[in-house]
Amino acid sequence: MDNQEDFFDDIISDEELEFDDEEDFDADDSFDDEEDVEVRTVLLLKNDMLALLGLKQSGEAGVIVRIDPRQSLPSAQKYDDAAAALKWFNRSLATSKRNGWEVIFDGHPLFG
Repeated sequence: MDNQEDFFDDIISDEELEFDDEEDFDADDSFDDEEDVEVRTVLLLKNDMLALLGLKQSGEAGVIVRIDPRQSLPSAQKYDDAAAALKWFNRSLATSKRNGWEVIFDGHPLFG
């Protein structure tokens, strides 16, 4: 891939986590006890590449997840502050749009 196609330029932070399978991501059960959890999923398209940016947040914490087609593994970043998670999610989404990614879905995940 061409380096000019930066996806999520300066997203998340230097403390970005990578996980190999679902077990690593599910190891954080802090959201399981929360009743008021919001989830937002954004699917992006550029040059026949499909990417995903996700936000899961409660009143106290947040997690940003991304799947970049040019990376071998998905990545996630946990925030202790839900407002900070939302700020970085919106910043990442805006950067992706500036870099030519088209939003094809933005909302709650679809089930069924």
